[in-house]
Amino acid sequence: VYGYNMKSKNIPADIREKTLKEAQNEIKDIISKLEDSGIKLEDSIEQYNRVIQLNYHIQDQFKRKANKIKESVLDKNQKILSKNLK
Repeated sequence: VYGYNMKSKNIPADIREKTLKEAQNEIKDIISKLEDSGIKLEDSIEQYNRVIQLNYHIQDQFKRKANKIKESVLDKNQKILSKNLK
């Protein structure tokens, strides 16, 4: 079973290529399937692992976006600071 500490290299390529919206939609689809009582245990474990991978991908994308925002803010602050020092 996959944990949240997995590295992005362990995420399948098809998941890494998904947008946030696509990943969220797939999770919704999987949850709908898992709620079906007729699903085999092996299939449900496989689907559960897929949800974990999709969740990790979503978290990774949010971290990347947050870092870009942080870098942008720091860059703007640095430019303002350098102007004020002149």
